[in-house]
Amino acid sequence: MSTVRSDDSNQVVPMLECSGITMSFGGIPVLRGITFSLEPGTVTALAGENGAGKSTLMKIASGQYRPIDGTVQVRGQDLVSGNPQAAYELGVAIVPQELASIPEMMVYENLFIGREVKTRLGTLDRAAMVKAAKGYLMEFGLDTDPKTRMRELPVGIRQIIEIIKATHRGARVLLLDEPTSAIAEREVARLATIVRSLRDQGVAILFTTHKMEEIRAMADRVVVLRDGTLVSDTPLADISDDGIVTAMIGRELDQLFPERPDAGNDVVLEVKDLVITAGATPINITVRKGEILGLAGLVGAGRTELIECIYGIRKPHSGTVTLSGSVLKAGSTQDSIARNLAIVPEDRKGAGAILSMSIVDNATLPRIAAFSRFGVLSRRKQRSAISEVMKSMRLKSSGLDQHLENLSGGNQQKVVFGRWLTGQVDALLLDEPTRGVDVGARSEIYRIITELSSAGMAVIMASSDMPEILSLSHRALIMRETGVVSELDREQLDSPDVQDTIFRLASGLRAEPLKDNTP
Repeated sequence: MSTVRSDDSNQVVPMLECSGITMSFGGIPVLRGITFSLEPGTVTALAGENGAGKSTLMKIASGQYRPIDGTVQVRGQDLVSGNPQAAYELGVAIVPQELASIPEMMVYENLFIGREVKTRLGTLDRAAMVKAAKGYLMEFGLDTDPKTRMRELPVGIRQIIEIIKATHRGARVLLLDEPTSAIAEREVARLATIVRSLRDQGVAILFTTHKMEEIRAMADRVVVLRDGTLVSDTPLADISDDGIVTAMIGRELDQLFPERPDAGNDVVLEVKDLVITAGATPINITVRKGEILGLAGLVGAGRTELIECIYGIRKPHSGTVTLSGSVLKAGSTQDSIARNLAIVPEDRKGAGAILSMSIVDNATLPRIAAFSRFGVLSRRKQRSAISEVMKSMRLKSSGLDQHLENLSGGNQQKVVFGRWLTGQVDALLLDEPTRGVDVGARSEIYRIITELSSAGMAVIMASSDMPEILSLSHRALIMRETGVVSELDREQLDSPDVQDTIFRLASGLRAEPLKDNTP
């Protein structure tokens, strides 16, 4: 992008400038000579597949990582590499993809950490912080009690609070790494409004997303990385969505969603009169062999809680779950594993995988007894089984000993999927299966889901991504306030008005009957 100059030919100093940034991990190149700048009052989308180097570039720009080569300047001043505090003092704020909140602290304490308000006597003015925090939350339309502990909130709400924390610290350079990956459409709209407001105040904003509609809604310009190389730096008005995708993956994307296989007739999973919490509406669900049942709803509707109750992560207030004719023990994940029930959780980095461990060790965790004899782990048997599964997942890695923290988000998710496929799985629970996954890796994950379905696995899939619900599901349940408010069959999911209907049902608004889509 050419440097903007004023009428007197004085060059405008970029808010942030990266020059020749090169980085690698374990000898594997991640960034190769990246050079770009952020001008005041602009919004730049940083696009690319998982593993392209986006998060690494942001961590270098925010002072968290020290590059092998290259420099970062903030408003003309050299940034001390590997010093996030120096970046913060220069006005650089980052909202990382990995949530940085402290679970045991309250919402208001997280918002004011490091800049606590004190009374004249030097004690913490908790009342003032609670009042201010409530105002911050209301700006995003959140009616959350500031005294709620962060661990009690869904991932989506915690993500919004991290964004609030960054935007209320006076940053002049704001880096948002996948800020919308876990939040509902209405929160995305609020974020877009705030981004535009900050841009009008002269803030330079860089954000990553896998959704083209968000790039169109917020960005002035798009920078595309592929395999650690900057392949495109273009004003948004000069590039199409197809052009962005082609630049990201280096090829045309033929079809995102594979053909949906037919479901069988035999019931595999049955949820009967399940009450998530006292006073909630009882839930009744049946899932047939080879069927993909979608769960739609807004953040906080209870989709994650339902999946956790089915799997045994949390104990329901009442009700039963039956798998292949056997009633599962409530609140027991061990029983679920033993009965061939598998789960891919929403927060793969917090609950689905151990990033500091290797691929082979992560993939062994749920079924470690299957690879052991008399308490001794058979490494040969373990590696043989995991290697075969990861080939079927088309995993991109340097080998089974590579740590998950050095894999892209899409490949981390493939490991979480593949870990179950070393043994029999009758039913699979998916909670936001493509959260934080790029368009190319999404196509691979959709292939995996439909292949598992085709093999006879019963699947329950909770997703905030409407195209996933509409394209993959045989049926969909709409949730609100920890209950199911409607069920849509395949014919209804094909209706032209279905997205509006789902939103209305999820929001508690009156929904018109769906129109017939047949010619």
